[in-house]
Amino acid sequence: MQLTLMILLVINSIALITVVVLQSGKSAGLSGAISGGAEQLIGKQKARGVDLVLHRATIVLAVTFFLLSVTLGYFL
Repeated sequence: MQLTLMILLVINSIALITVVVLQSGKSAGLSGAISGGAEQLIGKQKARGVDLVLHRATIVLAVTFFLLSVTLGYFL
């Protein structure tokens, strides 16, 4: 049981790192450097497509990481 949880935790950790690295920054590109964060307040639509999928995958992987860590800590 412990070995299985540890293997799942390592796989989940690698996936979480990969998804976080693939995400674009909040001020990606030249428009973010010029206007700063004001563009997000003035009506820029929420992320769509790949950014939305990566955001949701990050949330799922983070929750899974937390649950696996707590469960593994309980069994050790």
